[in-house]
Amino acid sequence: MKVLKNLIVEGKHNKPMVTDVFYKETQQLKKVVVFCHGYKGFKDWGAWNLMAKAFANAEFFFIKFNFSHNGGTVEQPIDFPDLEAFGNNNYTKELDDLESILDWISNNSEFKNEANTHAISLIGHSRGGGIVLIKANEDARIKKVISLAAVSDFGSRSATTGNVEKWKKEGVKYVLNGRTKQQMPHYYQFYLDFKENEKRLHIKSAVENLKIPQLVIHGDKDTSISVDEGRKIHAWNPKSVIQIIENADHVFNVSHPWSTKNMSKELVVVTQACINFLK
Repeated sequence: MKVLKNLIVEGKHNKPMVTDVFYKETQQLKKVVVFCHGYKGFKDWGAWNLMAKAFANAEFFFIKFNFSHNGGTVEQPIDFPDLEAFGNNNYTKELDDLESILDWISNNSEFKNEANTHAISLIGHSRGGGIVLIKANEDARIKKVISLAAVSDFGSRSATTGNVEKWKKEGVKYVLNGRTKQQMPHYYQFYLDFKENEKRLHIKSAVENLKIPQLVIHGDKDTSISVDEGRKIHAWNPKSVIQIIENADHVFNVSHPWSTKNMSKELVVVTQACINFLK
């Protein structure tokens, strides 16, 4: 298996996307899968590398990357050494980043015998699930879309709500990262960007408009994003498929760091469901 880690993909916002690709070198075109991490997430979180290998073993060309402003750096792509970048992230930057990744793989001659860029699917976890649902509706290159424990609405999230007047006056608000104990900043630009792009960032409208196969996966023990949000996403597109994972939490019973050689049994079920759907 070929694993290329921490490739640099330039984007539109003066910060690159640190990117990994996993595939078997067969000189045969493979369906491309692009994975988007969630809020306070990163491409090497938990067992995402094990999941990537499972996709590669199933004959996919698998790409995962850090959003340019997720708080990681080229030198340190794990965790959040760059809180200034984190504070300047927003939903439209993430959509731009995903577009840059799609452009990169679509125009990359290095992988022309391995990656079938006419068969690209997106998978997104949590906030990344909302991002991929919007992008799948916007970009004709996307042939299938999967959301894992996805948000159904950006407008009601903590990053876009709260005491807006206080936020505007102070210019920043903070959210504690329970694992790293960092106070993660959100600058007021996040709210302004959301309001300016509210129509585009409406997940319900995007899902209602989808014309491609869609899979919704959610754990029934998710305390971060209720399984009801997954059911809503499914209801907005009657042709979509939903799979509720029993006894699975928001991250399918994986944690970070993840030191064992196997995925949790719940993430195994999730990965297999995705592979079956994309095949």
